[in-house]
Parts: sequence; C-alpha cells; structure tokens
Amino acid sequence: MAGREGVGRGFGVFQVPDLAVCEQAVSDALATGYRLIDTAAAYMNEEAVGAAIAKSPVACEDIFVTSKLWVDHFTYEKAKQGIDDSLRKLGLDYLDLYLLHQPYGDVAGAWRALEEAQQVGKIRSIGVSNFAPDQLINLELMSNVKPAVNQIEVSPWYQEQDEVRVAQEQDVQVEVWAPFAEGKYHIFTDPTIAQIGAKYGKSNGQVILRWLLQRGIVAIPKSVHKERMEENFDVFDFELSEEDMATMASLDKHESRFFDHRDPTAIVTIFGQSLRALRS
Repeated sequence: MAGREGVGRGFGVFQVPDLAVCEQAVSDALATGYRLIDTAAAYMNEEAVGAAIAKSPVACEDIFVTSKLWVDHFTYEKAKQGIDDSLRKLGLDYLDLYLLHQPYGDVAGAWRALEEAQQVGKIRSIGVSNFAPDQLINLELMSNVKPAVNQIEVSPWYQEQDEVRVAQEQDVQVEVWAPFAEGKYHIFTDPTIAQIGAKYGKSNGQVILRWLLQRGIVAIPKSVHKERMEENFDVFDFELSEEDMATMASLDKHESRFFDHRDPTAIVTIFGQSLRALRS
C-alpha cells in the first residue's frame, strides 16, 4: 500500500450516500483498475460497496478494502460491535484496513478492540484518521500495535508538511482525503497547476495526484464519473521535476478547506451529538 501502486489506484466514496450511485461508482472504479476502496460507517454506504465487490469479476482477495469506526462507537464494547457491523454490511470475512475515524472519545478502548480484531483475523491492518502528530504518537505510547496509516486532509491548499513528516518518521503511511479540496479555490483550473500540467499533457487533477505520489502519500480521490476515474488513474507515466515540486509547495495556504480538527468549538458542534450518544 505504501508504494507506487497505492497512489492513483485508491478510490473513496465519501459523500456518495445514494446506494445505487455508490454501487455503480465502485463497479466502475474496479473496472477501471482501482484496487483500493475506501469507505466508512459514517458514509452510510458500506452495503453498496459490498454489493459492488460481490458482483465484480475482480477476485475479492485482490481488492483492498478500508472502512472506519465512527466516534459514537468509541468504547471497547461498542467498537467490537462496530467492526462486526462493518463486516456484515460489506459482506466480507475480513477488512484489509480499519481506522478510528476521529481522535475523540475513548480512543484507547476503541483501539484495544481493533487490536484484538486484528489478532483474530477480522482486520489485517489497523490505523487512524485525522490524528494530529501528538495524538498519533500518544496512541503509539499507549498501544501494543502502532497505527499502519494516518488518513488526513492534504491538498495543494493545505499541505500539512509537519503532519506528513512526523508520520513518515514514525513509519506510518500517510493517506489523504480531499486531495482536490472538493474543487475549492478553483483548484481544477488554477493557472499555476495548469502551467505545470501543460508541460506533460496532464490535467490539474493528475498533477496533484502525481505531486502526492512523489511525496510518498496515498490518495483516495472520489468521483462518480467514469471518465474522471480514468483520468485520476492515469498518473504513472510522468514525473514532476524538482522545480515543479517546489512550485506546488508554494501554493500552501496553511488552512483547512473544511474545519480545524483541534478547534474545541468545531469538535463540540460536529461531534458533540455522537459523543453524547456514547453515554446513552
């Protein structure tokens, strides 16, 4: 997963709640050649992902499936149930990768459930998502198994240089969501990225995925359009120069395109209801 084959061959289904649309998108992605499919309990589409995998001519063992535990299941007992729920909805005997979706609630208890599920073969690798460097290292200090992956927001507008560096120093694979920042700030037509792409006959999206690849980062771009899936897949026949990489680095706005995961107000607003559900 950490190598070249992972980047550009990862496919995410965030914000595809329509089950029929999601199933078709995953089917198209597998037909295009994607072999890493990323979903989550919170996406409400694990059943559709499982249905597409079941119908695909691609052997199940050749598909790398990731899902994530939501914070309303962040206790030891609820996490065990959440793992089983994901397996049931996906129709799988095991998950290739299972992540704690956010760094809130009883992280230690939930992580212990993931460790035990890995020991009995329900999960092959375990990891986290949206963990800041100190949270990542703290989890390592309290655990028997180090996270294999930290899935975080990274795009040209929000490059997370320190977060990427710390994870790579800890030998934790960085995987990114929203590599295109959901199109914000006209990322698909940005003239600086377009100028780089023109040298190679590539689109802005392809330049971004190639930039991530050369940083050793796995990307999971989402699309429900087959032509865009094919475009995102086609990033292995060119290489950005050092000058191009420096130009891309200069685009960093140092600000999330979504919200600050360390902002207490944002945490309460977005996750408060889920965390309160743990007490019910």
